[in-house]
Amino acid sequence: MLDAVLTFLSNGVTHAGWVAMLVYMLVVTQLTIFTVTIYYHRCQTHRGVDLHPIVQHFFRFWGWLTTGMVTREWVAVHRKHHAKVETAEDPHSPQIYGIKKVFWDGVSLYRDASEVKDDLEKYGRGCPDDLIERKLYTGHPYWGPALMLIINLALFGVIGAALWAVQMIWIPFWAAGFVNGIGHWWGYRNFESADTATNLIPWGFWIGGEELHNNHHAFPSSAKFALRKWEFDIGWAIICGLRAVGLAKVLRVAPTLDIRPNVNLPDAETLKAVLTHRFQAMTDYYRGVIVPTLRDEATHAGDNLKSMPRRLRRALADGGRWLDHDGSAKLQAMLAKRPTLRTVCDFRARLAALMEQRGADQALKGLQQWIAEAEQSGIRSLQEFAGRLKGYRVANA
Repeated sequence: MLDAVLTFLSNGVTHAGWVAMLVYMLVVTQLTIFTVTIYYHRCQTHRGVDLHPIVQHFFRFWGWLTTGMVTREWVAVHRKHHAKVETAEDPHSPQIYGIKKVFWDGVSLYRDASEVKDDLEKYGRGCPDDLIERKLYTGHPYWGPALMLIINLALFGVIGAALWAVQMIWIPFWAAGFVNGIGHWWGYRNFESADTATNLIPWGFWIGGEELHNNHHAFPSSAKFALRKWEFDIGWAIICGLRAVGLAKVLRVAPTLDIRPNVNLPDAETLKAVLTHRFQAMTDYYRGVIVPTLRDEATHAGDNLKSMPRRLRRALADGGRWLDHDGSAKLQAMLAKRPTLRTVCDFRARLAALMEQRGADQALKGLQQWIAEAEQSGIRSLQEFAGRLKGYRVANA
């Protein structure tokens, strides 16, 4: 009898080896990642995809079992993050809390934010509110992880407790810490969005496609995060598989940008495309106008661009929004020595302000005036950008 008990505690019912346990961990943790990115994030929060009720309930159950997270709380916290991004009200911005706090203690920031009842009411609307949600998933969120511990112990014996511990820290580390922290601190940017979101790597395998965080912030409601030819989003691949068998319906993907030739005057279609692709427009402006101007002025002055602090060069892309007082002073001093660069930066600021105007008629007049002045500026890169901008068109919705 004692030998049987000791054998069970050592091996569980499976008597699995290390390879089998590793495969098990990869499967269950990736299922949890897919639950977060496909169900909590793309389906419930942003409504980019509609999942079949069977699939939705599987993800609800799996999220409860492996994380104990409540759908409404997760949705509310993430919606507030988008609404208040990089401000003092952002639940988990490295700009506010610092990268160390968000990376290592992001779960406590999430927990604090999920306890604000007014935010749950404001940002958590439209989430499941049926009997099983109220009585089990929301009513007893910690029963799920407790049941997961029992399952692991039964399958693998005492080593199952270690596997369970890894499962419990998987989402806090990779989502609350890595995506929310590093995803607003380091990486590359396809779009000059009004925040610090970055793409960690172009290939979103490990965190379900959440690695493409800058793309997501540029088009939050898009069910597809990979927006460049060389990028890959495994979450989107799963959604396409579910759609192929009738278990998912894609509601929104990021529209593509088209350029119409021979447009003499920007029209309502131009304005719609500029507003839809505002972050693409600002990216095009930085890369096509500011960078060439900076390079030309540095060449004429005999300067080495690498001698300019990288933070100042990057600040030209967002108007110095994230610089402190000393950084802003240095930026202004640099611009004072480069009149052409100051001019194109002023044009950038005007274009950004134009995109925030209310009223289509006023915005269109402002855009037409901006393009006319840009074409008369005498700055070749700015003139070429203006000619491209007025041909903007939304290719598909």
